[in-house]
Amino acid sequence: MEYLNICLKGYKQLGIEAYGRYVPEVRQPDVVLELLSEVRPDILVLTGHDAMLKGSQDYKNLDSYRNSRYFVEAVRRAREYEPSYDDLVIFAGACQSFYEALIEAGANFASSPNRVFIHAMDPVFVCEKVAFSSISKFLNPKEIVDSTITGIKGIGGLETRGKYREGLPKSPYA
Repeated sequence: MEYLNICLKGYKQLGIEAYGRYVPEVRQPDVVLELLSEVRPDILVLTGHDAMLKGSQDYKNLDSYRNSRYFVEAVRRAREYEPSYDDLVIFAGACQSFYEALIEAGANFASSPNRVFIHAMDPVFVCEKVAFSSISKFLNPKEIVDSTITGIKGIGGLETRGKYREGLPKSPYA
C-alpha cells in the first residue's frame, strides 16, 4: 500500500489523472476486467511484488517466480477486454518478473529483462512518457526506458503510440 501511495503522489505531481487500487497479486486476474469496465483507462499498470523463488534457476518457467503468473494472467484478460495495443497501453510486472512472458501475454511494457529489482517509480515514468507524447508519435522502447531509474536491465517494451491530443483553438472561457 505504501508503494501505491508513493506512485499516486508521483502521478499527481506530474499532472496525470490516476486511479489506484491495492489488489494483491493473486487477485489481479480476477478483478482486472471489473476495474477496466469501471475506470475505462487508456493506460493500465499491473504491478506489486515479485521475485524469483529461492533456488530457482529456470528463468523461462512461470513456476520459478513468486507472482509473475498472476501478472501474466491479468494482462491476458486485459487484452481480451481491449486487444488494441494503442487503445490500452499496459505496463506489467515488478522486481525480477518474467519479462518475456509479460510481453508475450500482451503488455506494451514490462519488467524485468535482467531479473533485477526495479524502482517503484519506474512504471510512473513509463506512463508519463506515454501520456504526454503525441498520439501521432510512436515512442521507441529505448526512449521510454531511458526515462526510467532502473533502465534497460529493469524495464523493456514495444514501440507504442503516445496518448496526448492537442486541441485548437483554446477557448478564452476555459
